[in-house]
Amino acid sequence: MLAQFLQFLFTGITIGAAYALAALGFTIIYNTSGVINFAQGEFIMLGGMFSTALLAAGLPLPAAIAIAVVLTGIAGLIVEKLAIEPAKNAEVVTLIIITIGASLTIRGLIQVWLGKGNHALPAFSGETPIQVMGASLLPQSLWVLGVALVIVLILGWFFGKTLLGKAMLATSHNKLAAQLVGVNTRMILLLSFGLSAVLGAVGGVILAPITYTSYDIGIMLGLKGFVAAVLGGLGGGLGAIAGGLILGVSEAMAAGYISSAYKDAVPFVLILLILFFRPGGLFGAKLTERV
Repeated sequence: MLAQFLQFLFTGITIGAAYALAALGFTIIYNTSGVINFAQGEFIMLGGMFSTALLAAGLPLPAAIAIAVVLTGIAGLIVEKLAIEPAKNAEVVTLIIITIGASLTIRGLIQVWLGKGNHALPAFSGETPIQVMGASLLPQSLWVLGVALVIVLILGWFFGKTLLGKAMLATSHNKLAAQLVGVNTRMILLLSFGLSAVLGAVGGVILAPITYTSYDIGIMLGLKGFVAAVLGGLGGGLGAIAGGLILGVSEAMAAGYISSAYKDAVPFVLILLILFFRPGGLFGAKLTERV
């Protein structure tokens, strides 16, 4: 029983770390613009698909991953410049619809270019499972957790120690006040899309050896990242991380102890419960306010 529980727990924490990265992307853009970016799932897909395509083209794995992350970051900048910036004075609902349109466009282009098949990256350090008290832990799972932890630490340093990071925080707290002290909030919004795209790409890359990737994988990953962000309150990084881990573990436990057929229903049950009983999320941020 303990081995079984640990197996489900390891699986949940692994996938939850990827959800946390997606949730961080949602949170960054929401805090700087008030927009829920439903193209975030496609950034996850682009990271995985670009890296597998570049690997198939003959590039070494590290180079393929690095270029894929950069290309996805550029895609995020393009989405903001071509879709969000021209409609900057539109209502928030209109902007959300625009991000959905961007998501459909990206998905369609990748489907035409790379096809409908599943693709995978090789595991970064082998596929021999590590035995922990009777449960098996893939080395790639350690990569997922390690990379997620490093990113969280880097983001903490970036927002706490750099001028650009502090400008992004100032914009999230009070956009008008940030403008009054000279912060270029338009540039901050552009950078937030680029940063969220990079986070999504990293999540897609580290998951590709475990879950495979395809042109339509971003749909569910994006929705689950959004649920994780709402669970955390859409207010800050710690909430996004906690929301992702809670969602991943809940999903794995439901699949293991109830049925895998209900795995994808868990996020939507959780978000309904949160919206009914704690609309501000587990960490108290209000959905109607940017904090």
